[in-house]
Amino acid sequence: MANLYEEGSWTTEDGLSLYYRDYPGPEGYDGPPVLCLHGLTRNSRDFADLAEHLSETRRVIVPEMRGRGNSDYAPDSAAYNPGQYVADVEILLAELEIERWIAIGTSMGGLMTMMMSAAKPGRLAAVVMNDIGPEINPAGLDRIGGYVGQGRSYPTWVHAARSMAEVHGESFPDYGLDDWLEMAKRTLVVSQNGRISYDYDMAIAEPFKEGDGAAPPDLWPAFDTMRGVPMLLLRGELSDLLTEATVKQMGERNPAMVSVTIPRVGHAPTLDEPEARAAIDALLAQV
Repeated sequence: MANLYEEGSWTTEDGLSLYYRDYPGPEGYDGPPVLCLHGLTRNSRDFADLAEHLSETRRVIVPEMRGRGNSDYAPDSAAYNPGQYVADVEILLAELEIERWIAIGTSMGGLMTMMMSAAKPGRLAAVVMNDIGPEINPAGLDRIGGYVGQGRSYPTWVHAARSMAEVHGESFPDYGLDDWLEMAKRTLVVSQNGRISYDYDMAIAEPFKEGDGAAPPDLWPAFDTMRGVPMLLLRGELSDLLTEATVKQMGERNPAMVSVTIPRVGHAPTLDEPEARAAIDALLAQV
């Protein structure tokens, strides 16, 4: 089956070539495109099913941040931080002449969404925040810090899947081997030596563990720039990164926000869950 997307690249200010997928959507579509922004260790494959679904009615763009997937690795690990990722994506948006869009941000991608809104409010037609908010539970950050950048590799996909189950089993207690295999194939890749390894630069862990690559210290002012923007907040019922108290405060500060809890899932929902897909469709029907 042919891909439903076109592959493209753009060049950052420091000369890196970064990759993106562009799902053109239906012929003649001229509404705001959907911009899907992935999490810390993830890539464009995370949004494959959702992007295919959404492209039935609108254009979808899925960039890969520096150090992930098909994008170049940065020579200096200090460049792995949300501010740099935002600057990179802004170049892509300018090249594609996109001035207004719908953001879907998972974890780190949600942080980027808030930062982009703060830099120039009024550009977002709608927002999906996937298990992330202006405040991050330190317990969740500690858990992520425990596995990011470890550089493990595996002889087979089954070995990789079982390792993912060991690390993330508490977040997805109902997953079977087939589910873990699917997640592994979104997150890992066959390397040149034939081993299966994680599809990101292990150096992204360095600024993250030092605190520079996680999140800016106070994102509430950035979140407030999205007040009145139609917003969907998805929270995994078992999430250790986004607390119920933060969800409540987000709703109070943006009355246009609808929150949906994804049952039996931690950080972060895949966005392929029926509850997530239905909620996203309902939000986009307003745009």
